[in-house]
Formats: sequence, C-alpha cells, structure tokens
Amino acid sequence: MTCRVLMVQGCTSDAGKSALVTALCRWLKRRGVRVAPFKPQNMALNSAVTADVGNGSGEIGRAQAVQAQACGLAPHSDMNPVLLKPNSDTGCQVIIQGRALTNMEAQAYHDYKQVAQAAVLDSFARLSSQYEAIVVEGAGSPAEINLRAGDIANMGFAEAVDCPVILIADIDRGGVFAHIVGTLALLSESERARVKGFVINRFRGDIALLQSGLDWLERETGKPVLGVLPYLHGRHLEAEDSLPPPSGEGRGEGAAVDRSTRVPSPPAPPPRGEGGIRVIVPVLPRISNHTDFDALRLHPNVDFRFIGLDQGVDTPPPPADLIILPGSKSVRADLAFLHERGWPAHLQRHLRFGGKLLGICGGFQMLGRALHDPLGLEGAPGSSAGLGWLDMETTLAADKQLRNVSGHLVLGNAPVAGYEIHAGVSAGLALGQPLLVGCAVRTGDGAHGAPYVDGALSDDGQVAGTYLHGLFDTPAAADAVLAWAGLVEGKAPDIHALRDAAIERLADAVEAHLDLPRLLVLLENPLESACHT
Repeated sequence: MTCRVLMVQGCTSDAGKSALVTALCRWLKRRGVRVAPFKPQNMALNSAVTADVGNGSGEIGRAQAVQAQACGLAPHSDMNPVLLKPNSDTGCQVIIQGRALTNMEAQAYHDYKQVAQAAVLDSFARLSSQYEAIVVEGAGSPAEINLRAGDIANMGFAEAVDCPVILIADIDRGGVFAHIVGTLALLSESERARVKGFVINRFRGDIALLQSGLDWLERETGKPVLGVLPYLHGRHLEAEDSLPPPSGEGRGEGAAVDRSTRVPSPPAPPPRGEGGIRVIVPVLPRISNHTDFDALRLHPNVDFRFIGLDQGVDTPPPPADLIILPGSKSVRADLAFLHERGWPAHLQRHLRFGGKLLGICGGFQMLGRALHDPLGLEGAPGSSAGLGWLDMETTLAADKQLRNVSGHLVLGNAPVAGYEIHAGVSAGLALGQPLLVGCAVRTGDGAHGAPYVDGALSDDGQVAGTYLHGLFDTPAAADAVLAWAGLVEGKAPDIHALRDAAIERLADAVEAHLDLPRLLVLLENPLESACHT
C-alpha cells in the first residue's frame, strides 16, 4: 500500500489550518479514501482522551479528535504524538504519544526536540502503514525564525518525510498578501519549492474585487491560488485552544479571543421570566477544556457568559442562576487567582441567594477543603486551602487518570458520557453522595471494569462537582443539570450532530471553492520513503 500525504501550514496562528484539514479529511472520506489526520506537535489546553486498544488511554488535542470524526475514525494517540499543555508563561507539560512525561521550561523543550521528533516519525510511520492518505496540520507559522532550529511542527517535518505543503492565510485579519509573500521570503529555497499553492480563508464580499490581487500573487510567487474559502457564518466547530467568540463576532468564524485581554460580549439574554437562565464561567488564567461549554453557548434558553480576567473586586460578575468553575491546568495557581479577584465572596453571595454552583475537574477540586501538590506537579510543592463547600481534599499524583466514561447523573437519572483527564485523587465524606453513578470506562472493545461513582452533590443540593468533561454534550444530561439550575423550558442542542453538520459544511465549501483537480494531483504524489509497506 502506498500512502499519499498533504500538509497544511498557516501564515499565522488561527489562519484556518484545523478547519481546512478537517474539511479535506471529510472530502477524501466522501471519495472513499481511507484517510487519517496527523499533527506532529500541538500546543493546547483543550484535549481529548483516546481509547487505543491494547495501549490503554491516551491524550491528544481536541482538533485532532474532531478531524478523526471527519474521517469516520476513533481518535488515536498517533494522530497527535506531541502535545504541549502550558502550565506557566514559560513552561508546559510534555505529552508524548498520549502519555504525560514531564514538565519542561521552554528552553529545555527546545533541546528535547530531537527526542520528540523520533516519536513523531514513529507515530507517522504507523499511521501511514494503515491508511491510503494522511492530511497533516502544521502549528503556528513556518516562518517563526526563533523556532526554526530543530523544527518538528512545520517545514522540519515536511522536509523529513518529503511531502507537499499548501499554505493557508486569513484575509479577514487584513494584510493577506503580505502574510503569504512574507512567509515565503522567510523560508529556505527547498522549503519554498515544497509550497505547492495557497488557500485564502474567511473571504466575504465580491470575489471579482479580489481577482487582481490573486493574479498579482500568482505572478509574484509563481505558485497557484488553489481557492478562496468564504467566511462561514453560524458554523460550529470546536476551537483548538483560545476562547471562541459568539457566532458572527470577531475577525472571522472560529477566530480566537485572547483570554488575557477580553472575553466575548454575550448574546442577548433570553427572557429570564419566561424560562431562560443565566450561566457564567470565570475565565481562569489556565482554563482548560472550555469546549465543555459549547452546548451551553448554543442553547436558545441560556444566557451564557464567560467572565473575563478584568472582572474582580471592583467589577463583580453579573447575577446568575448557575456558576461553573471550569477545568484548569494549574489548579492551585488559578484558585489563588480567584481569591485575588474576590470570587469567594461573589460565590458566597450567589449561594446565599439560591444560585447553584458546579465545578468541573479542576473546578471540582477547588470546591473541597484543600488541594495538595507534594510532588510539585503544577508548580512549587505545597498545599492550598480550597473554597470549602465540599467535604473532601485532593492530592495530585504523578499518574494521570485518562478514560472515556459513561454513566448516569443522580439528577433525573439522565444518561451521560464524557471523558476524564486529571492528576488529582479526591477523598472525603462529600464523595459519599456522588453526582454520577454506574460509571463505566468505554474502550474500543466496549465498556469494562467494575462500576464506580464520580463527583459529589452537597447535602443542600446547591453545590456539585464532577471530573467528567463533556457533561453538557449529552442532551439529556445537559437538560438535567440546567433543570437543577432552574431552567423550566427548552432542550439542549445535540453538539455531536452540530459538529458533524459543521464538518459537512466545510467539506461542501472545499468542493465548491477549491481547485480540486490540482489538489488531487498533489495527493497523487505518493510518499514512497515513509509510507510504503
């Protein structure tokens, strides 16, 4: 079998690499091609759990899990062999082939890249022996000069496996021609030759007004424009890392919002007197898996708001029916942040007036009496006092819990499915009244192992917590939690169906707006050296 390989690189972060790879994967699947996604190195705090049969569970970026769905595949740790999860401004947790190895500062990881590259090529060779085509996603930009040495994410990978590259640029940002020409200028001669064409993303307007620029670009570079993709309004596809704005806001659909400066302005709230509720989530400095809330953002009867870092003692959050403390990559540090911004007093007032409080993963751990990190896994070794609303304590352990889980909520006995990614081990009387019961681990071979329980629900029914990510992705579970919070009407959207519909729209856009004959020529160039069995 000969594997065909095509790599998508971007002129900038958030140029549309993930979306284009997703679209190409579904387009190829439609043509009957057995295709898989691949991203050599990813930096993201949104991750998914794989169920690698015979290899336990692993952890990859959520974008690759969505791309696997586009291919009709279960996600596998080989699809994203290097995942970096930032836990400070200069350091990150290094996950290799699904397993967390260690924490490293940026310079130490730079020196580690040669070892990481071996894992990248090992995973790539395994995938290429199983599939007819692989669509590869780069990371950031190939023109980041300070990161070129030992690169394994962009041109370094493309050169190592000798694959063609297409370059995507976001016109909605402005300066699209400078992005493309400037990127090419900063590549080596062999890397420029590897770029076979350009895709311009997020265009809105009259294409005729763009044509003179496209003609100039092709004359200037000697490379074709493979197509211009439209700005797709109202498309739901999970953000790789940064917080997404509401539909229609920002630079373009799926554009990232810098969590350090602002958060999306909320949509108009539903009429709260007619059954709608308000849900707010504080944006922690190291918030993780904020995709947990996608179903709430899209719920027609929920006024959902991310509360930004600029809101604290002097700017209290708005009244809400439900406050959710999200996951965190650095739980003790983010808990300290909440204290600095006066959130314990806000939460106490919220509960006093009858509001509900839910913690997910790291947010669940914060609700206990104490958090202990004796090994210094997330910073300096030590302990921190928790918020104290659940009678439990959590200790961080070296081995992560990675598992796909299904079970039932005690709220309405609603079925639920999701995944766990956490290093904390919680213990205490609060766990005697769990939030989830009958839990079972889901693997590629089906559920196995003894049933267990998860989470906690306070005696007064106002405070709850769980380790389960994806709690709101099951409509019945979302309905049960929102009813607990006071919602009296409306049904939660089916996020899985919405995601697949978005993938279909992307594939439709590729078929309508890209030069498919030229793409097929690129894909007919087999990768003989690394993909031949």
